[in-house]
Amino acid sequence: MSEKVSLGFLASHFCVQMEGDASLEVTGLSPLNVAKSEHVSFLVNPIYRSQALVSHAGVLIVNQADFKFVDTTSTIKRSYLIASNPYALFARVAQYFESRRANKITPGVHALAHVDPSATVALDCTIGPYCSLAAGVVVESGVHLVSHVRLGRNVQVGADTLIHPMTVVYDDCLVGKRCIIHGGVVIGSDGFGFAPDFSSTGGNWVKIPQTGRVIIGNDVECGASMTIDRGAMTDTVIGDGCKFDNQVQIGHNVKVGAHTVMAGCSGIAGSTEVGSLCVIGGYTNFSGHLKIADRTTISGGTSITKSITTSGKHYTGVFPFTEHAQWEKNAAILRGIDKLRQQIKNIIKK
Repeated sequence: MSEKVSLGFLASHFCVQMEGDASLEVTGLSPLNVAKSEHVSFLVNPIYRSQALVSHAGVLIVNQADFKFVDTTSTIKRSYLIASNPYALFARVAQYFESRRANKITPGVHALAHVDPSATVALDCTIGPYCSLAAGVVVESGVHLVSHVRLGRNVQVGADTLIHPMTVVYDDCLVGKRCIIHGGVVIGSDGFGFAPDFSSTGGNWVKIPQTGRVIIGNDVECGASMTIDRGAMTDTVIGDGCKFDNQVQIGHNVKVGAHTVMAGCSGIAGSTEVGSLCVIGGYTNFSGHLKIADRTTISGGTSITKSITTSGKHYTGVFPFTEHAQWEKNAAILRGIDKLRQQIKNIIKK
């Protein structure tokens, strides 16, 4: 059974406006259509106002405009938490309830884990079964390695980071504080670097040693089966607050700016630099050696083949597959279609 929390406490804890019964106790969050009197629910999109009117949630998280509408229109008595950004408040309230879950983890190193004698592990860490920590590893306070996690030589993991099973962090890589690394993530595997040598019979692809690292900032979340390649000679760097969906691929020497988000199955080729606060839709791909401006938004399925230098723009593009030379001609025509259209309109007017 979840512990009860008063509405007054939530309003005070999150420094938001409250309307209603401060002594009302709630046990957690629930969607509008199934919430009961002991639940907190939220309204973000106005299209769900009709659901909010009949919802039995004891507390609604709303903005000022939705509060006025629901409170004056609904016949159901309830209380409110009013915020300028109700969705963000909902997320923080959800985090609070999650942190209060009864099943707390007991710190310690499991008997089936292997920790090299030269590794440094804070006393309040939890190292689960079949984890392997190599020489020189540093694990800071509050880290939780669930199970089957491999940390290579000299890896550093910042305080309060959570790493789920089957994750591998290769030698010398750095993971920041309060990160969440989901199952099957690989951090620091070799980037895709090969030099062609086919000048004579029996030639081949010559592997370029990947000697850089991966450096991940604080408050980063990596979705399941994400891969981040180590740099070839310099480092691959992920900025603070970035959020990645499942199966995202980050190539070697890539730089991703702070608080950028990427949806599933997206990929960035080597040496591309993506700015801060970018929003990248699923199945988007970037060519290598590009620079993407801050606050760029890219729709899902878009292929970015040129640098973007202007901040705050939104890009979308899907083009049929064809031979490259023909594709270049068609792309040039498409870029000029708006001018051709205007010329045709001018001719018609004359």
